Amino acid sequence: MNGGGGGLVDMVYFPAYFILLLLICFCKSDNQLTRTTPLGMGDMLISDNGIFALGFFSPAARSNNQTLYIGIWFHNLSVRTVVWVANRDSPASAASSPTLAISTTSDHLVLSDSKGRNLWTTQSNVVTAGGTGATAVLLGTGNLVLRSPNGTDIWQSFNHPTDTILPGMKFLMAHRAHAVGLLVAWKGPHDPSAGDFSFGLDPVSNIQMVIWHGARPYCRISVWNAGVSVSSGMFPSGAGTIVYQTIVNTEDEFYFMYTAAFDSSLYSRITLDHTGTMKLLIWSDNSSSWAVVSEHPTSSYGLYGSCGSNGYSDFAGVSPACRCLEGFEPNGLNFTMGCRRKEALQCSKGSHFVAMPGMRVPDGFVLLRNRSFEQCAAECGRNCSCTAYAYANLSSAGVTADRSRCLVWTGDLVDAWKTSNYGEQLYLRLADAPAQKKTNLVKIVVPLMACLLLLTCIALVWICKFREKWLNKEIEKKLTLGYLNASSELGEFPFVSFTDIVRATDNFSDSNVLGKGGFGKVYKGIFEGGKEVAIKRLSQGSEQGVDECRNEVVLLVKLQHRNLVRLLGCCIREDEKLLIYEYLPNRSLDAFLFGICSCSKLLDYILHFLQLWEEGNATELVDSSVVENCPLHEALRCIHVGLLCVQDNPNARPLMSSVLFMLESETTLLPEPKEPVYSASRRNRIEETRNMGSSLNMLSITTLEGR
Repeated sequence: MNGGGGGLVDMVYFPAYFILLLLICFCKSDNQLTRTTPLGMGDMLISDNGIFALGFFSPAARSNNQTLYIGIWFHNLSVRTVVWVANRDSPASAASSPTLAISTTSDHLVLSDSKGRNLWTTQSNVVTAGGTGATAVLLGTGNLVLRSPNGTDIWQSFNHPTDTILPGMKFLMAHRAHAVGLLVAWKGPHDPSAGDFSFGLDPVSNIQMVIWHGARPYCRISVWNAGVSVSSGMFPSGAGTIVYQTIVNTEDEFYFMYTAAFDSSLYSRITLDHTGTMKLLIWSDNSSSWAVVSEHPTSSYGLYGSCGSNGYSDFAGVSPACRCLEGFEPNGLNFTMGCRRKEALQCSKGSHFVAMPGMRVPDGFVLLRNRSFEQCAAECGRNCSCTAYAYANLSSAGVTADRSRCLVWTGDLVDAWKTSNYGEQLYLRLADAPAQKKTNLVKIVVPLMACLLLLTCIALVWICKFREKWLNKEIEKKLTLGYLNASSELGEFPFVSFTDIVRATDNFSDSNVLGKGGFGKVYKGIFEGGKEVAIKRLSQGSEQGVDECRNEVVLLVKLQHRNLVRLLGCCIREDEKLLIYEYLPNRSLDAFLFGICSCSKLLDYILHFLQLWEEGNATELVDSSVVENCPLHEALRCIHVGLLCVQDNPNARPLMSSVLFMLESETTLLPEPKEPVYSASRRNRIEETRNMGSSLNMLSITTLEGR
C-alpha cells in the first residue's frame, strides 16, 4: 500500500517513546548526577525540596514528537513549566537514545547520543584536574550546579539562563563594563529554540535595561542611576506577595536579583515570553495556572518610540495616551510621525529650558560623569546642539566615587515616558518667543473705538426696544390688576402679558384649540422653557364678563386641591379676558366625575343629597340593588358619614380614623351635617337648572378636550 512505510516507522517509535515516559516514576529520581550514573530518557533529578526536576522533555503538543531537550521545570505542577533548557538549539532525537553524563576526561556535563555526537556541553573558566570526581546537583532554588569534591562550583545553570529568572538567581548583565548576560525568549510556545526577543543591558550606555527585537530596541524597562552601587525596591504584587528587587553595580559586575516574600507553597518566576513581554508570574493553586502580577510592555504605548520623535507615552492618567513634549505639537493627524517644535531652535537666537517632572528619560543620551547640577545645566546650555538634559543627585544612596548622573541629548528625543509614581525632571530646551514688532498706536485705537461705538449703538437699540416692550407689559399688568384687585380676597396673583400668550398659542392658531363652548375657546400653549399650559380665551359675546372672570380667579386661587385644575395666571387687555390653567394631558377631572353619575355638577349633586337628607327622604338616594344586598340602615349610615365628609369647613370633617370608627360602630351617635355656606345662593337655582338642562355660566369648571 502506498504510504505504508512512513506509518510503520511511527508505529515502531511511538510505543517505545510512550513506554519510556510512563517509566519515569520507576526510574532514578535522585538530586545528584555522578560520573557512574548518567541520566537517560527515563531518569530525573529532583531537588531535595521537591520543587524542581531535571530531565528530558518534549515541549510539542503532539505526543508522537521525537524531539527531546534537557531542561529544568517546576515539579508536581499540573502544567509543566520549563525554566531552563540546556540544548535549546541542538535538540536530541528519541531514536538516538541521548544521555546526560559527566565527562570521563574532564569535569564537564556532556549531552551526547548513541551515535557519539556531543549535542551540548558546559563551559567553565574554573580549571580542574581530570577525573576529580565532580558531581552535578539540582538545588532547591532550581540551580543546576557542577561541583568539585572540595566544594568548588565549577559551573551553574544560573550563570547561563535561557528565558527565566528565578528568586535568588543573580542575573549578571555586565562584567567589567561589558554587557554579557541575556534572557532569550523561546521562538514559540512549544519551541524552546532561541527566538527573536531578548532582554539585557544596553551595550552602548551600560545603564539601561532593554527588551530587544533582533538588533532593534523593543521596550526599555528602566534607566539605571549610574554610580549607585546598590538599589532596591519593595513592590506589593497582590495575593499576599511582596517582591523585593535589587540591582547591584560594583566595579566588576552589574547584576539583577529578586526575591518574593509569600507562602512557601507558592511559586514565582520572571519570564520573557515569545511575544517579547517580560512578566512576573505567581502560581495560583485555585486556578491551576500562572497569574500575571506585572508585565512590560503593558500596551502598545510602552513599545519603543510608539509616540514618535519628541512625543511621550503618558501613563499618569486613567489610560495611557501619546502626548507631545512641552513646546511641541503633533506632526500629523496621529503620533506615528511624532511631534515638531512650535518655535524652531536657532543658535543665533535666544532659548530657555523648561522642566517636565515625573519623566522616564528618552533614549539616545550621553552620560557625563562627575558633574554638579549647575555644571550639567551649563554643559547643555553652552552647546547649541544640546536639546535636553537630566540630572540625578546620588549622594543619599550607596555610591562609588561618582556621586552624580548627568545625561544630555542632541537632536530629537525618542521614547520618553511620564509616570505618576516614579521618574525625574527632564529639562527641555525651547526657543524664546519672537520679539513683538512695534505697532502704530492708531492702527490699534481706531478699530477699537469703532468696535466700541458699534457695540454702544447695538446696546441703545436693544434698550429702546426692551423699554417699549416693558412699558406695554406694565400697562397690561396695571389694567389687569385694576380689574382683579377689586376683590380683597385675591391678593397678589401672577400676571401674563398678552404678547407672551400670543406667542405661546401661535397667535391663537386653530391647531392648538383644545375645546370650546359658550364662554369661548381653550387653547394649548407652550411658554418659553417648554412649559405647557391651557389658555381660556373668553369671547366678546360670552356671558362671562369681568366680574365672573374675577370670581373664577378668586375661587380657583382659594380652592387648592390635587384633583382641581390649578390657575397659573391671567391677562385682561381691552376686550380680551384670558385665564391660564395648568395643562392636564389626560383631560380634566370634570370629564371623569360627571361623564357618579348624572348631568348635574358636583356642587348641585351634594346639595341635592343634603336636601333629601334634611327632608327625611334619604332612602331615595339608595339604589334598589343596594337595598337587596344590605340592610337599609347601614346604607343610610354610609350616606350620613359621606355628608359629614363633604362639609364646607375642613375642621368639621371627620378624620379617616373617625370615619372608620363610625362605620364599624352602629351605636355611636353621629352629628348632623352642616349646610355649606355656598348652598344658600345655589339652593334656589337647583330646580331651575335641572329644568333648563343648561350648565351654569356664572362660575364654571372648564372641561378641556384632549387634556
